[in-house]
Amino acid sequence: MKKSENTGISFFEKYLTVWVILCMIAGVLIGRFLPGIPAFLGRFEYANVSIPIAILIWLMIYPMMLKVDFQSIKNVGKNPKGLFVTWVTNWLIKPFTMFGIAWLFFFVIFKALIPAELAKEYLAGAILLGAAPCTAMVFVWSHLTNGNAAYTVVQVATNDLIILVAFTPIVAFLLGVGGVSIPWDTLILSVILFVVIPLVGGVITRNYIIRKHGLEYLQNQFIPKFGNVTTIGLLLTLVIIFSFQGDVILNNPLHIILIAIPLIIQTFLVFFIAYFSSKALKLPHDIAAPASMIGASNFFELAVAVAISLFGTQSPAALATIVGVLTEVPVMLMLVKIANNTKEWFKYA
Repeated sequence: MKKSENTGISFFEKYLTVWVILCMIAGVLIGRFLPGIPAFLGRFEYANVSIPIAILIWLMIYPMMLKVDFQSIKNVGKNPKGLFVTWVTNWLIKPFTMFGIAWLFFFVIFKALIPAELAKEYLAGAILLGAAPCTAMVFVWSHLTNGNAAYTVVQVATNDLIILVAFTPIVAFLLGVGGVSIPWDTLILSVILFVVIPLVGGVITRNYIIRKHGLEYLQNQFIPKFGNVTTIGLLLTLVIIFSFQGDVILNNPLHIILIAIPLIIQTFLVFFIAYFSSKALKLPHDIAAPASMIGASNFFELAVAVAISLFGTQSPAALATIVGVLTEVPVMLMLVKIANNTKEWFKYA
């Protein structure tokens, strides 16, 4: 496996849920006892985008884009069934099952516990998670399931390109169905800021480093320099967001659990849709497992970024995307275990 693709789950990544909880506590305490800090940071904003958070989000996303080899697109024609599973699951199934499950729980099952206005924003956050397939952590999940590293790169690269054209219209459509007003200019600006710019920057940097120093230097020396930059950027972002979210959390602590329930159900559902589809198509396990992991997990960095841009750092929608971060790692590790324990399903006569 290429060293640029994670050779295992790092200490930070393994305990990401713990760090998120600690960030939540730290942020809430800052918001409660040092309100001047979020008030000061809130002054630095342009077009509804928080500049400090935008910088941190670039720190999260840019290193991911360095890892993606877009030259691998030329291999799309090789064993395309695995790519079809990824594309159909991520873009024709996942956003809509997320909408349906979240709507059912927030507006029907939890109707007595969540006010309608809050439910609408929680739904918006869930929609953003559902429309953003995993880009970075999938390399970890692929490795932990002994996935085909080269094929995983192709899956991720094609999904990153599809995000450019599919993310905005799908989110806009589902927000409209959910009764949320659609700020098109902010939505498009968010995709440019948090997908196009980091993606282009990553491609330019990757090609420059390879041309000057070679692929081995990029994989073994340059990318490792970023180390845990992505995770640190994420955690600092969460501290800031939770400092704005303090009152919402303190007034509605049960809501964290209520939001998590449909998100977890959605994760398991999408995983098994892709997993059983892969089995039906007789795909090998080292392609089926990563394909299912991409669908099940989320590009939560993008979802958090767009939620902040569209609804603000203090919004319930942003809180919902953060709950997605909170649940992601432990749930995905469970799915890794399931995938590893069912390899024999993919041994065909």
